[in-house]
Amino acid sequence: MRMRVDGVTVRPAEGASVLDAVRAAGVELPTLCHDDRLSPAGSCRTCLVRASGRVVAACVTPAADGAEIEVATEELWALRRDAVELIVSALPPRALDGGPDGWAGGELARVCAELGITSEAARGAGGRGRDDSHPYVHLDRDLCIACGRCVRMCAEVQGTFALTLTGRGADTVVAPGTGGSWADSDCVACGGCLTTCPTGALTEPGLAGGVPIPVLTRTRTTCGYCGVGCSLEVLTRDGAISAVLPDRDGPVNRGHACVKGRFAHGFVRSPDRLTRPLLRRSGLLEPVSWPEALDHVARGLRTAVAEGGPDAVAAISSARATNEENYLVQKFMRVVIGTNNVDNCSRLCHAPSAAGLIASFGLAGGTDGFDDVEKADCLLVVGANPVEAHPVVGARLLQRVLRGTRLIAADPRAVGLARYADVHLRPRPGTNVALFHGLAHVLLAEGLVDEEFLRLRAAGLPELTGLLAEYPPDRVAALTGVPAADLITAARLYGRAERPAIVYGLGVTEHLHGTDGVRALANLAILRGAVGTDRGYGVNPLRGQNNVQGASDMGALPDSLPGYGKVTDPAASARAAEVWGAPVPPRAGLRIPEMFAAARDGRLGALWIIGEDVCATDPDATRVAEALEACPLVVCQELFLSETARRADVVLPAASWLEKDGTFVNFDRRFQRVRPALIPPGEARTDFAAVHAVAEALGVDLGCPTPADALAECARVAPMFAGLSHARLDQEGAVPWPCPDPDGPGEATLYRERFATPDGRARLAACPYLPPGETPDDDYPLILVTGRRWAHYNSGSMTRRTDNLRLDAEDRLDLHPSDAARYAVRDGEPVVVESRHGRATLTARLTEEAAPGQVFCAFHFPSSGVNTLTSSHADTATSCPEYKVTAVQLKPLPE
Repeated sequence: MRMRVDGVTVRPAEGASVLDAVRAAGVELPTLCHDDRLSPAGSCRTCLVRASGRVVAACVTPAADGAEIEVATEELWALRRDAVELIVSALPPRALDGGPDGWAGGELARVCAELGITSEAARGAGGRGRDDSHPYVHLDRDLCIACGRCVRMCAEVQGTFALTLTGRGADTVVAPGTGGSWADSDCVACGGCLTTCPTGALTEPGLAGGVPIPVLTRTRTTCGYCGVGCSLEVLTRDGAISAVLPDRDGPVNRGHACVKGRFAHGFVRSPDRLTRPLLRRSGLLEPVSWPEALDHVARGLRTAVAEGGPDAVAAISSARATNEENYLVQKFMRVVIGTNNVDNCSRLCHAPSAAGLIASFGLAGGTDGFDDVEKADCLLVVGANPVEAHPVVGARLLQRVLRGTRLIAADPRAVGLARYADVHLRPRPGTNVALFHGLAHVLLAEGLVDEEFLRLRAAGLPELTGLLAEYPPDRVAALTGVPAADLITAARLYGRAERPAIVYGLGVTEHLHGTDGVRALANLAILRGAVGTDRGYGVNPLRGQNNVQGASDMGALPDSLPGYGKVTDPAASARAAEVWGAPVPPRAGLRIPEMFAAARDGRLGALWIIGEDVCATDPDATRVAEALEACPLVVCQELFLSETARRADVVLPAASWLEKDGTFVNFDRRFQRVRPALIPPGEARTDFAAVHAVAEALGVDLGCPTPADALAECARVAPMFAGLSHARLDQEGAVPWPCPDPDGPGEATLYRERFATPDGRARLAACPYLPPGETPDDDYPLILVTGRRWAHYNSGSMTRRTDNLRLDAEDRLDLHPSDAARYAVRDGEPVVVESRHGRATLTARLTEEAAPGQVFCAFHFPSSGVNTLTSSHADTATSCPEYKVTAVQLKPLPE
């Protein structure tokens, strides 16, 4: 296609608009109702041009081959000026103050300045009022021009549909769709409306009328909350955060964010931040100097090794820490202490993903990049609520569904994407393996498999076929509670799709047989030939914490070195030993639950916990606390005095993700840079610096003086990371692993040529369904499932110290109205939840999102005691806890 714009020849892409063509010619037009992320509206008439003789709005006019576009004539300039003047005439004069340049209000003010429109043109009386009820979004109705950008942003990008336009004519204004205040609306505070509002009608309280953005320091970094890996720009001045904006060029978020990454940064200036080391004396934690704290740690580690050998020391590394910090921790344990007793919180969430994906395909990550997954024509979303737990991914998936992608949701609760599903499968918690076998049975029975793929690229079909004969739809319905007709419909949708994709979450992994669940789910993609081909987008886990993928990638595991080479593999161990100049201990170390058991049994002399509040997040929390009490030395690195830190002997003040240099790996295996926007408060140090300091206190130089050096060394240890470096990431932004070649792009899509198994074939798994660890009975008749809410993150240590607390102030127990009536529980009142392991007090929330016989709660408020309820049952292959199935009883709170 070829067009001419004011005499300049341009070649816009297919489907482009005249506005795109004008911009391609290097000409800018005012576009007060337009945002490139949204569908065009053409309502403001400020982008008028003449196209082949007709005056049209450029944003809604398709580009046409051979068209002649006029932009810069006096006539067109006057028409655009008239259009803007008409808009401005209804606004009060302050509308042209503009607010911070480049921020809300800046666009209208800039357009007026370019067109020579002064504040005298603004003759509106105002008086329509404000809505300042929300902590993060304030509405000044007098500045609203009813452009609809915020409404479209909420609908088309976020998918919440929380906003609408109300009123008529000049009185039209944006409002929450519920009709009440903004704070009481369905708004999930993604901030999208703020980033698109052109007038300053919608503002973030801290920036409204504040410092011009160009005056602020900008730092591009990667979000430190969930595993999506959103790119953010942190705006600072005088050592404080003014705002955090989503990066328009972010490879995953594309200019979008969620309430946590966008707004929940106030924790960094919380008065609760730890700023000095603490040492327990006479039962109390007292502030001390770093040298004194380090001396105590070093003496304690030496004593533990002297009395019990190297395996008497263990470390829990952090999924919140950078790759470089995790690399340094595991190197410290193996080189300085001489043990493989190092683990991270993937043990509690996605260890079954690593084990199951390795067994099925060969590598411990999702099979495809999210950009490809998003192209699927059928999504099977299992055991995940990305709308709340991974909001940016949830929003992108929802938009695909709203545009026609078929959706199968498999989740016990009717939440998030499940509300939009073509088929919603609601299995009883703990019956995933039976459900997946039922789907596979239908695929085989109806010939919805890729026989050529199975013949050439898969192994294990005869064994699986024999097993699946035992899982016809009627039997699976009896096991899972999913109607046979729904099972068949779902299997046909997935089986007949041209490009299906599977996305799953912790509802698959956090079970007694979580690894079997991952492998049985992977069977579906293998049967369809939908992995490593152009016929689908494989199997992809949604990671929970910001760097839970990277922590494992870096070797913070008791049986794996960086890059997942086994400590028992002579070649992998020899390669690491050559780089480190020290042998790798030959025996696999303790997993996290085994560390706690060893401490209770008196076999562990020192436990170093980095950035994990195990007393709040680990299962059977009472027993975890007993382990810490029994261990002679507990060292904790933290931001705040958490439940775990309160039980430590030494507490080292840590830097947050906003104060660190390094990299994270997100859920689809992309390495991205993390850059410090702030200096840690007081004497707080990065985990990288703290690990170096402990090593130096023991008289050892770990090398790797900078994070960049640490990643470079890791690249020498692990061939799959050999092509990665800080310099490359600074230039390219994001690179997926495997990336063995500095000149290669990295592999977003895996297994194009062969699977990473010994024979190059995918492995089908004939694993029988086995029941969960707990089942309801007369004493404990309900099943408790735990998970996340949209406003908080993990144990809530960061989000509870922000205004997110105003959005969600307590842990609630979701239960079906029929169960509430049965157990005399009323909505909004306290309820006691008891299991065989503990007791918690929560606030009842009656909702049909929960199925009868099941209840749901989050664990964001440790004081509620939710994880005292959960059991010690764990995945038989990986020791991942069975958070998703706990038998409980309910009682009204005694008066």
